[in-house]
Amino acid sequence: MHLDHDEEDYNLSLSKFESMLKTNKVLFFDSEEFEEIILHYLDMGKATLAKKALKLGLEQHPKSTGLKLVQVEMLVYDDKLDQAEKLLNELYAIEPTNEEIFIQKANIYSKRDNHEKAVEFLQTALKYTEDFADVYNLIGMEYLFMDNLELAKENFIKCLEEDFEDQSALYNVVYCFEFLDQNLEAIEYLKTYIDRNPYSEIAWHQSGRLYYGVKDYENAVRSFEFATYIDEEFVGAYMEKGKALERLKRYEDAIESYNKTIELDDPTSYALLRIGKCYEKLGNKVQALKFFNKTVHEDPLLDKGWIAITDFYVRQKNYQKALYFVNKALAIDDQNRLYWKRYATINKAMDHFEEAEFGYRKAVEFGDYQLDTWLFWVDIMQIMGEYNNAILTLIQAAEYFPDDYEIEYRMAGFHMLLNEEEKGNYHLSNGLRLNFKHNTIIKELFPTVWDRTSVQEYIAKHKK
Repeated sequence: MHLDHDEEDYNLSLSKFESMLKTNKVLFFDSEEFEEIILHYLDMGKATLAKKALKLGLEQHPKSTGLKLVQVEMLVYDDKLDQAEKLLNELYAIEPTNEEIFIQKANIYSKRDNHEKAVEFLQTALKYTEDFADVYNLIGMEYLFMDNLELAKENFIKCLEEDFEDQSALYNVVYCFEFLDQNLEAIEYLKTYIDRNPYSEIAWHQSGRLYYGVKDYENAVRSFEFATYIDEEFVGAYMEKGKALERLKRYEDAIESYNKTIELDDPTSYALLRIGKCYEKLGNKVQALKFFNKTVHEDPLLDKGWIAITDFYVRQKNYQKALYFVNKALAIDDQNRLYWKRYATINKAMDHFEEAEFGYRKAVEFGDYQLDTWLFWVDIMQIMGEYNNAILTLIQAAEYFPDDYEIEYRMAGFHMLLNEEEKGNYHLSNGLRLNFKHNTIIKELFPTVWDRTSVQEYIAKHKK
């Protein structure tokens, strides 16, 4: 392998500098060599060596503006902003048209959270710079800090007009479009970008993501395919292509795409899970189960894996197996509300009411506030004859769902079972007001209450 001339010189400078440090012999470097050496050490996170190189550089080239600007960068890095600004003012007096002075001033004001002032300095830098792309990119970043996504987008687009290969600017443009809910506009922008740069796998990949977001799965697949033609090892594009193919119900093609990610890289639990789901959709239960097992083996902490295997057995009505796997999942993470809800549902199906009640209670305790969870829990309490606890639970549920007829009808039923007619009628009235049509909830859940003449009269009166 042959290094180009610049890279050879760069490596020689580095090895020469490091041998100088070991021997304590002072060797001469020109100021640009020192700048490269310092920036190399900064990039490597070796601040002490960078400071040594800077000190030696300034001793050999005390008037070098380039080295002093590197010194400013290091002062900013160390949060010595006042010192950095003082040095910049001195440099400005000598070189008032050096764009780097304005860029560093902007950096200081950005660090002070004065992003408007930072933009002013960068606008000035535009007058003197030859590297417009870099300055537009910096302006875009300042507008991002100010949450002005429109102006950020505008400047990232200008950056790409100057340098269409700037990938970070491309990602940022798409981010701005998406944040502004301008997905269709983003797609149109990427079309024009791809016309200029058809071999940008990033642009094709981002187009695919955007098409997927607007549910245009055919174009999403096409875009991801182009990304993989350009870069045959683009794992992310194969993964996203698999997702789009699933949406098109092309499960065999999706499996092929997910398998490609496993060939190119270590198998991810997500890819294994998706392959399992595709096989299940194809009716191949043996392969589905095989991949669900591989998923939980690959990543025991991925709750989607345990949920997939548990739900698989629930769909087969094999509740013993489902319970076995949900218990394994709970042994790994006993604070996962999704596991507890399934534990409750499975036990309910097996008529294990105490365990089901415990499961729903735990699901709510760990943050499952979905309406159906509250209602399933309360319905189990009814079976167990715990009417007072059911009422207390419904009061809690009503805090999250203050105008829900299902809660009100249940409250009415429980109060009437406890012969609390006034409270029962109050909640029955609420239920009838919120949704008269579903008053049959009382008939389904509380048949003895429904059969009461007083209840039928109350409903008839409300109908009138």
